Amino acid sequence: MTDIRCTCRTPLNTGATIWLTGLPSAGKTTIARALADRLRAEGHRAEVLDGDEIRRFLSAGLGFSRADRDANVQRIGLVAEVLARNGVKAVVPVIAPYADSRAAVRQRHAASGADYVEVHVAAPVEVCRERDVKGLYARQKAGEISGLTGVDDPYEVPEAPDVRVESHAQTVRESADAVYAALAERGLV
Repeated sequence: MTDIRCTCRTPLNTGATIWLTGLPSAGKTTIARALADRLRAEGHRAEVLDGDEIRRFLSAGLGFSRADRDANVQRIGLVAEVLARNGVKAVVPVIAPYADSRAAVRQRHAASGADYVEVHVAAPVEVCRERDVKGLYARQKAGEISGLTGVDDPYEVPEAPDVRVESHAQTVRESADAVYAALAERGLV
């Protein structure tokens, strides 16, 4: 007997990249993990491509010049696009400070037919400085580091993201639910 499998596109087997961009300590990774947990609980294949982990492994050796930041974003974008094309929901919390880098990642997805959802995790720099999850703002203030995105290095706010969450004005769950709702509108969940 021949095994015939449905290759139709359903929300459970549809991949996508959910790209969360924002300042350091805006809440990107926390929201990404909450969203990925919900997706997995519903039976979706979901992976979080954490920007810090990628920097340690896939982008080891890159610095924080504009060229290195662009290279890092493109590497992450490639991995996310490959996962998305293969039925995985890649949830990507990365700063990705430059609009042209993010646009290139979106274009890569469009060229391959992979779904891409850009989420701006918005929080004022004052709130991010208070949260200072990794101590970056304190280190920058003490003069130990320079080039901190949003302080002494630019962050180009997305002009037209698919979703904008105000992470300082809502809970993690509310933010993750807003992203989930956008995915539902697109038929991705």
